[in-house]
Amino acid sequence: MLPQNMTIQALHKAYQSGGLTPQTLMANIRKRAASYADHNIWIHLLSADEQQPYIDELKAKSFEDHPLWGVPFAIKDNIDLAGIPTTAGCEAFEYVPDRSAQVVRQLLDAGAIPVGKTNLDQFATGLNGTRSPYGACKNAFDKNFISGGSSSGSAVAVALGLSSFSLGTDTAGSGRVPACFNNLVGLKPSRGLLSASGLVPACRSLDCISIFALTTDDANTVLSWAEGFDPQDGYSRLNPYYNQSRQYGLRKGPLRVGVIPAAQLRFFGDRAYQAAYESTLSQLASHGFNFVEIDYSSFDEAARLLYEGPWVSERYLAIQSLLETQPEAVLPVIRQIIEPGGRNSALDLFAAQYRLKALKQRCDAALADIDCLLMPTAGKLHTIEEMLAEPISCNSELGYYTNFMNLLDLAAVAVPTAFTNQSLPFGITLAGQRDSDRALLSIANRIQQALGLPLGMGDSNSKLADSPVASAPVCDTRAIELVVCGAHLQGLPLNWQLTERGGRLVESTTTAAAYRMYALAGGPPFRPGLIRDTNSGARIEVEVWSVPTEAFGSFVANIPAPLGIGKVELEDGRWLCSFICEPYAIEDAEDITALGGWRAYLTSRTG
Repeated sequence: MLPQNMTIQALHKAYQSGGLTPQTLMANIRKRAASYADHNIWIHLLSADEQQPYIDELKAKSFEDHPLWGVPFAIKDNIDLAGIPTTAGCEAFEYVPDRSAQVVRQLLDAGAIPVGKTNLDQFATGLNGTRSPYGACKNAFDKNFISGGSSSGSAVAVALGLSSFSLGTDTAGSGRVPACFNNLVGLKPSRGLLSASGLVPACRSLDCISIFALTTDDANTVLSWAEGFDPQDGYSRLNPYYNQSRQYGLRKGPLRVGVIPAAQLRFFGDRAYQAAYESTLSQLASHGFNFVEIDYSSFDEAARLLYEGPWVSERYLAIQSLLETQPEAVLPVIRQIIEPGGRNSALDLFAAQYRLKALKQRCDAALADIDCLLMPTAGKLHTIEEMLAEPISCNSELGYYTNFMNLLDLAAVAVPTAFTNQSLPFGITLAGQRDSDRALLSIANRIQQALGLPLGMGDSNSKLADSPVASAPVCDTRAIELVVCGAHLQGLPLNWQLTERGGRLVESTTTAAAYRMYALAGGPPFRPGLIRDTNSGARIEVEVWSVPTEAFGSFVANIPAPLGIGKVELEDGRWLCSFICEPYAIEDAEDITALGGWRAYLTSRTG
């Protein structure tokens, strides 16, 4: 049986219970991937035959010693996987590597299974996900919106439950913007922490391989097996002791966090994103985040050097032969960006480097007295139509909070914090000095625990394929609508846990005719388990409660196993945040589906 979500912990629990095998999981992922074909996620989805050697190798690997045992992951198609074509989003550039990238090899050695090579903005040039001859990659929550790029397919694959984590790259924000737009954690490691051997370069001196995951716990686990000094990579660096895995999760107590003054914030007319950001700061203020304003002007000037300065020459150098021999193979918008890089001089480069050094001194001074810098990951979520109409200016807007990061040699973590009133994801980015990766992940973990948002698109088992693509959890920046079906119903023993947090009853309704309800062992209070069953399910009576967003995290923290929060489909087709149950818990439970709901079951018990 598939797990309720695709986190590493949930997968391993399913494997250990004996209810799931890697073979079954990968077959299910391939089947569900076909239902998302119009999202343009994959450039090469591995076949069963191509995956089988990786599954066979697991037989010789102990579960205990291989923490990524059986965990599926996606690979951006500018990172090599042996025997599978690398295209960087350009068919004329395609080659088949004999050897996987160093980072990929380390993950495979830890037991991970590759799902496929993902779509990207061609040659990793763009932050939007529409610049690909393989089709614009569409947002996991609403196909009318961009996915973010250039690591577009890698993010959407994780959000839709087609992989547990994925590899992207990040030169200008490509590992963070797609995370924001698809409700994910996006880790942009310190430069050189992960090997770049086997990566098609964009700007070789700035490139980072990045990690998309559902949680900071998973991002830290993947980082622990992906990092490592590589003597074959001239930009590789040793990781100091204070930034190693055991340091994750240690950031406790009050935090001094830098924020951008209101006059320097830019949302480009997106009022929903502005409201989400303001709500995020309000919520975090009650969780030990003390905000101080940091002048953003030097960060912004550094950001503009990336595309307005000579660093674009590195992009030219990376594909010089193709540009000079087959320019028509490169998308026009990519040529428009990269070709001017062939005209920069050494004078331009040195002048820009001098300016960057001066800016870095100012930025380092601003960061010296804070735990991290917090900013919106992006100021606006564009529609695909908007992006195609204004591909340069709209893409430039996406880089306002991201482009400076690698030029200033900083680490960053994008973390989801809210849904807009359009049910679209919003998130923030935490930035800190080089080798602050574990400190930033620890702070991001506090944010995830405090805000308690659903993971990715929600449950990632087979029911996900049945849900409408645009159906995100219906919640705004102020409150989350929660479906309850048992002891939290109005008038029942645990309802106080909602009302004391300011929860209010929105409506009484039923689920879609696709669920079974079980009376779980234990109690009091007695509790039901709700399981999706599209073959023999029924409508179950439920209530929808509106819970203030700032109180939702503390509510979720008190939910005992085997219950959790996922998504449930209501009779009108909405998918809302809801109580769900781990399937293992129903083995000895009483099936009470025929009664139609928990109140009816309680009545039957009392006669």
